[in-house]
Amino acid sequence: MDSGKLRTESRRVVVCAMLAAVMAALQVAMSFLPNIEPVSLLILVYTLVFGRQVFYIIYTFVLLEGLIFGFQLWWVTYLYIWALWALAVLALGRGEERSPMVWAAASGAFGLSFGALDALPYLAGGPMAALSRWVAGIPFDLLHCAGNFVLALALERPLYQVLVRLRDRDL
Repeated sequence: MDSGKLRTESRRVVVCAMLAAVMAALQVAMSFLPNIEPVSLLILVYTLVFGRQVFYIIYTFVLLEGLIFGFQLWWVTYLYIWALWALAVLALGRGEERSPMVWAAASGAFGLSFGALDALPYLAGGPMAALSRWVAGIPFDLLHCAGNFVLALALERPLYQVLVRLRDRDL
């Protein structure tokens, strides 16, 4: 491998690790707010800026979450929930540029659906275990929806512009 290609690949690894660390640090910093989190917004913006490379960022973040909080059943949900969100953004992001309102609505919908997606592994305990987990979490899903909507509406465009500039800058 030539030195230019090696430098590019090394830079990509470092950027992905750094962005995952930013996500983890911000999530921990905001953990005192119930279901108001920056991860959904950051995955939205990272997906728009980096495309499919976002999956490196997501799974590095998920690994960090397991190392910080422990590898329990909730951790399994992170293996697919964040990837589903990135896939939804990739599907919506193709073609023309979307308005901040579209991204805010999509992010809010994702926050509202988070509890249902999170309950899936609990089907192992039976349908009532999954249903009770989902229903008990509905108030938090409503907060998640509102928080995602507001954060995306306020910050998606400025974060996107900053990350595009940083991505395109030759360091």
